[in-house]
Amino acid sequence: MKSIFAEDLSQFKYDILRILENFKNDGTLIGNGSRNIIKFFDFNGLILNFKSFKQHNIINRHVYKFYRKSKARRSFEYAHLLLSKNYYTPKPIAYVENHDFIGLTSSFYISEQLKDSWTLTEVLGNHSFPDRERIIKEYTLLLYRLHNDGIQFLDNSPNNFLIRKENDKYCIYMVDLNRMNFHENIPLDKRLKNFARLTTDPDIIKIIADEYARLSNNSPEYCSKKIIEASNKLLLKRKVKKVLKLYKRVIKI
Repeated sequence: MKSIFAEDLSQFKYDILRILENFKNDGTLIGNGSRNIIKFFDFNGLILNFKSFKQHNIINRHVYKFYRKSKARRSFEYAHLLLSKNYYTPKPIAYVENHDFIGLTSSFYISEQLKDSWTLTEVLGNHSFPDRERIIKEYTLLLYRLHNDGIQFLDNSPNNFLIRKENDKYCIYMVDLNRMNFHENIPLDKRLKNFARLTTDPDIIKIIADEYARLSNNSPEYCSKKIIEASNKLLLKRKVKKVLKLYKRVIKI
C-alpha cells in the first residue's frame, strides 16, 4: 500500500486507513456507484469524501503501477495545483494506492466533502434558479481563466462543478480532477471545443459564447458557432457509440 497525505493532515492517516478497511460496507453512497464509487464519512465532525476508482483491466493495472500516475494521484496533485493558482476545489486530504505483483489493484482519492452546494447541472436545468445567468457567466469566466493558464479541464461536464454562495459571491469548485491537459497556449478553437460536454441548449450556449467573446475580445457569432459544432459532433459520436453497442449485443444473441 502507498498512502500520501497533505502535509497538514498526516495526523489523520491511521483513522483514514481504518475507514478504508471497511469502505465496502460503511459510509454514505453518492450516486449509483455504477462506475467509480463515491462515499462520504463523518469523521469527528469533519465530512470526508472518498472516491474509489473503477478497477482497471490487467494491462492498465500494469501501466498505472509502472508507467503512469494513477487517477487518485493525479486528482490529489491537480487539486494542489489548482489551489496554488487560486481556483476552488474541495480540500485534498490524501490518495491511497494498493498494488500486487501485476500492478495497481485499487486507488482512492480523499478530499473534504463540500457542504451547502449545488451542481452546475441543477443550475442549468432550472430556468428559475436564482442568479442563473450570473452563475453561467461566472462558470464561463472560470473556464476562460483556466484556458489563459494553459489548463484544459477535459471532464468539463456540469456535474463536475459545485457552486456555493459565500457572502455575496458564487464560488465554483471543480471536482473529478484526474483528466487535465496542460499547454503553453491554447488556441481559440480548442478553447471553445472544451465546452462540448456541457450542454446542447442554445440559450445556455449563447450566454457562454457572448461572455467568452467579451472576455477574449472575439466575435460572439464565431464563439457560438464553434461551441455548437463541438457539441453536435460529440452528440453524434455518442449516438454512434450507442448504436455500435446495441449492434454488438444483437450479434451475441
